[in-house]
Amino acid sequence: MLIKGTEDLRIQKTMAAIKESFEALICEKDYHEITVTELCARARINKKTFYHYYPTLDDLLEEMQMELSSAYIELVKDCRLPEEAEKVNRIFFEYSAAQSLAYEKITCSLGSYSASQQAMYRQVMDATWGKSPAFQRLSREEQNLVLTFINSFGVGFYRQWVADGKKLPLERVIDLSGTMMCGGLDRFFKEKGRG
Repeated sequence: MLIKGTEDLRIQKTMAAIKESFEALICEKDYHEITVTELCARARINKKTFYHYYPTLDDLLEEMQMELSSAYIELVKDCRLPEEAEKVNRIFFEYSAAQSLAYEKITCSLGSYSASQQAMYRQVMDATWGKSPAFQRLSREEQNLVLTFINSFGVGFYRQWVADGKKLPLERVIDLSGTMMCGGLDRFFKEKGRG
């Protein structure tokens, strides 16, 4: 349940407790190991209260991911693609680096978060590349390949940086990823424009 700030204070506190407890559990263990019972105990609510707001843990996870995606989309909503792909890349890394450990686990963990990662990816791609006239001129198959490249490269690069303990400075990671990814996109769209 997305909080608008107009709800009763008790509801706001309950929702905050649920989300804070869920984030803490995500940081401690794999998603598939988290139970509603454990979440409710940590949030100091009963199961009935949890189920009043969320049919399943998956719904809570989906809401959290949509909030994270929406915040990122807000930052890049006015960027023109592919022309400003390097700017979008920078925003992605700066945004991701500023997020919590729970965001890192959701974004970087393979396996239990893969379905939710796909939902986040699709929401972001639809809101960014989906608005690009150059992208819209591509065949469906070419669009799929471009999106696969962007997702594999951007998230893959971020995932590897996290796996390496973030030893490289963020600015160096942004420069490397911008050079590699944007160089490939620039070349592709230039060749496509000539074809």
